[in-house]
Amino acid sequence: MMENFKIIGISVQTTNQNNQAATDLGQLWGSFYQEEISKQIPNRESDDVYAIYTDYESDYTGSYTAIIGHRVTSLDDIPNALTGREIKNEKLLRYIAKGEMPNAVVETWKEIWANDIALYRTYHADFEVYVEKSQQGEDSEVEVYIGVR
Repeated sequence: MMENFKIIGISVQTTNQNNQAATDLGQLWGSFYQEEISKQIPNRESDDVYAIYTDYESDYTGSYTAIIGHRVTSLDDIPNALTGREIKNEKLLRYIAKGEMPNAVVETWKEIWANDIALYRTYHADFEVYVEKSQQGEDSEVEVYIGVR
């Protein structure tokens, strides 16, 4: 199971207030591809791209850190300007965002936020996994994992 793993990537501190995350995450994704961050990440486990949300100040209304990168076998070698983290969750809830990206992922998050109290989220780390299937226009699929108690 994927509860515990290591990640290296680029990061930004953001918040969902005033649509700030939409701007910050758009820029982060742009940088990830323009600067070819994948090529800078040592000890990569695969080409799957992970978007991690962690360091929550409170809940989804507070500030948090977003990291876009790859799973790695080791955090011993973290290049300058990149962020390394160990992601730990005891239990995960999985959603599948289907449709045109990034809209499908945004809609999935809105659904998660609307049910926030019922989900008993831990706010340790939540993440999205982008595999080959995530690049197929309106037939795209992205897995979204939420840490829960």
